[in-house]
Amino acid sequence: MSSLQYEHYKFVADKGQKPLRVDKFLLNFIEFATRNKIQNAIKLGHVKVNNTVVKSNHKVKSNDIVTVVYDRPKDTYELVAQNIPVNIEYEDNDIIIINKDAGMVVHPGHGNRQNTLVNALTYHFKNLPIAENKERPGLVHRIDKNTSGLLVVAKNQSSMSILSKKFYDRKIDRRYIALVWGDLENDEGTISGNIGRHPKNRKIMTVFSNSENGKKAISHYRVLERFHYTTLIECKLDTGRTHQIRAHFQHIGHPLFNDFEYGGAKVLRGTVFAKYKQFVLNCFKICTGQALHAKSLKFSHPITNKKLKFDSEPPNDFKKLIDKWRKYSINQNTNS
Repeated sequence: MSSLQYEHYKFVADKGQKPLRVDKFLLNFIEFATRNKIQNAIKLGHVKVNNTVVKSNHKVKSNDIVTVVYDRPKDTYELVAQNIPVNIEYEDNDIIIINKDAGMVVHPGHGNRQNTLVNALTYHFKNLPIAENKERPGLVHRIDKNTSGLLVVAKNQSSMSILSKKFYDRKIDRRYIALVWGDLENDEGTISGNIGRHPKNRKIMTVFSNSENGKKAISHYRVLERFHYTTLIECKLDTGRTHQIRAHFQHIGHPLFNDFEYGGAKVLRGTVFAKYKQFVLNCFKICTGQALHAKSLKFSHPITNKKLKFDSEPPNDFKKLIDKWRKYSINQNTNS
């Protein structure tokens, strides 16, 4: 191996991480990775745990630092600042609260280097802090492309460090509203289950039945309205895993309405007679993607420690969707 190596990935195992083979650990974290690629990298000595080269059967434990290094620099590109409008709910010297539109990607990635929220932020705000990933200045968390709602952005390094720790310590209250398929049995509940990359489809996440795979994930929900075939819920996250709400609700048999990747973009409840099917198809046309909105954020300001709470109205298409289901449900009850 060359004496000069460049870090491509760095992961810190959770406090509660149970011993897990390093190849399985990396498979859960590296997007689009395959087991063969990871095992080959390990054989070549490119994987280190706590700065020591390890073999595939090495067990990653709580707080271990896992890095993937190569002899050549990671492919780089220039982050393009673009004059794209952003919805700013709040701004001070330390933080920005953004209300993101559905359909906007949060940060650049492979094959998608422009027209993201980060491209817009780089244009509107200079010298945003950078953590481990230079492609995500200012970001301490994210929401999916087709999810609308609130995001907090750090304007300086102090705010980024403090906010990142608050997320890690679960001291930021995040609440979402979602329309899910089916009539949930209970008015409130908790979904627990480790989430990691799907072993066959690396673009999505899945819930694992054993504790050796994925990362711990906990979602709390309560029912807001019932529409018989669908249910409007509020969801509070204890953890912030990728696609957490989407994967958890698919796991319990209630995928999000119009969530194509998780099976919610087809008629899943109700008798598929022509009139009802057309109603559902019309509802799909209203949504741009999964019916999910990041509605509120509550936390202490990273610098002043002042209690802050932000709440956002769902976008108009979400409101129209809910209103359409509400009217349909009322008509069904009236006619029954």
